Amino acid sequence: MPSRVRLIAIDIDGTLLPSSGTTISRRNCQALREAQAAGIHILVATGRRHQYAGPVLEQVGLAPRTVLISSNGSVVRHFDEKIIQRNLLPSASARALCPALRQFGQTMVFTFDRQSGPSLVVESMESLHRRIGLWVESNRDDMVEIVPLERAFDQDEAPIQGMLCGEIAQVRDAQRALENMDLAANITMQRTEYVERDLGILDILPPNCSKGHALADYAYSVGVEAAEVMAIGDNFNDQTMLEYAGQAVVMGNAGAEMQALARRNGWTITLRNDDDGVAATLAPLLHSAQESQSASNDPAPEVVTWETGAGSR
Repeated sequence: MPSRVRLIAIDIDGTLLPSSGTTISRRNCQALREAQAAGIHILVATGRRHQYAGPVLEQVGLAPRTVLISSNGSVVRHFDEKIIQRNLLPSASARALCPALRQFGQTMVFTFDRQSGPSLVVESMESLHRRIGLWVESNRDDMVEIVPLERAFDQDEAPIQGMLCGEIAQVRDAQRALENMDLAANITMQRTEYVERDLGILDILPPNCSKGHALADYAYSVGVEAAEVMAIGDNFNDQTMLEYAGQAVVMGNAGAEMQALARRNGWTITLRNDDDGVAATLAPLLHSAQESQSASNDPAPEVVTWETGAGSR
């Protein structure tokens, strides 16, 4: 019999959000609010940086101390921006990535966790715009172009991540090239793919950083076992948290490779994001939680927040 779910980790793009637009459905918003009110820990885990995820999540109406894993696990904050844990990509490693990846389309982006000034540094706005124009327009005010890109690290400021985008085959080639370099020992790579757009994204993170690492730390800090965790995602960058969770759920809109992985591992495949797959997945959990509360007539348990990182696990 599956363990009771006490923590739910949810991806944003392709999972919580529909395929187009930035409006989370009313059903998904309501399901998340009800789960949190029932005492289930809600954690959002995304490849987006915190500042880019925040405006999307505001519409859900979750508690300000809800935990957000951003930049694929490099940074963990509460929704109210209180820092919990932050990992930096050493500036020497970031500098070495510039010549190593320049041949793959000049679409490299480095993200800095800054309180003021542009936090996104690119070498060619034009090249990047050709691949992910909407993303560039949404983030243009927080972006600066530096040529050559190596100069971004003249002051030895360390970023939280690097990102390369391009055609899927090109990005896979870039990942293989990095895997064969000594540099690979000092980084973690997470890949995201959108087959319908032939778009691949390679996030280059500090060592031992992933959604799964950050999720494991959070669960440990609040006394939740892996068997009591549900993770919901749709892409390769969700794989580590899906592997960690006792109950893994893959969206029906996930690519063929992710769905095949889900079947091999016995993971649940739910409805598509455009059909409110998150709400459909949470419905039986909420029904069970409501029945338990009704039977005990006790108030919902207090939602515990994570104040400090528990270290790498």
